Amino acid sequence: MEPLATGRQYDAIAPWWDAQQDQRTTGLRFVQRTIDLVSRRSRALDVGCGTGGAIMNALVQAGFQVVGLDVSEAMLSRAAKRHATAQFIREDICAWDPPGTYDVIVAWDSIFHVPHGAQGPVVEKLCDALAPGGVLVFTAGGVNGEITGEMEGRTFYYSSLADDDYLAVLRDRGCTCVLMDRDQYPEHHVVFIAIKA
Repeated sequence: MEPLATGRQYDAIAPWWDAQQDQRTTGLRFVQRTIDLVSRRSRALDVGCGTGGAIMNALVQAGFQVVGLDVSEAMLSRAAKRHATAQFIREDICAWDPPGTYDVIVAWDSIFHVPHGAQGPVVEKLCDALAPGGVLVFTAGGVNGEITGEMEGRTFYYSSLADDDYLAVLRDRGCTCVLMDRDQYPEHHVVFIAIKA
């Protein structure tokens, strides 16, 4: 499934997703750790920001000028109502060219919707979009492959590389992995935090 098709699926479930925002806090401790590692709090990018819930709140409250990127128009519309000071862009991360660099980039439970063949290039893009000393946090599926899953009666596509493949991409793009955590074990879900040298 191409990312724009995934966006249309999220458009259809945006009201349901938005109603769950207060419960979607699983990534907050990792996002807070990421924020704590940053020496400069200027610009932040939230990839797959959805309706601008707890993660975006944390970035805004930490003093970042936040850019939210998502493929779902309905999700972004709701996020814009929550965060008047943030900038929102409807775009496929595979095709989008970052216009500058960011001190923090968060891609929590978002880039696992990217086609399998684009996983490496997307993580490379995120690494390249980090300012010196910037920190990237992203999640992956923990298994090299592709699957589909159901949410609110709709089918969603997911893909992931193996852990070692992500670590190699980070290293090759000048980023040091400071945390790799299977935070939902035994589920296949991995958190990576990396710092740009």
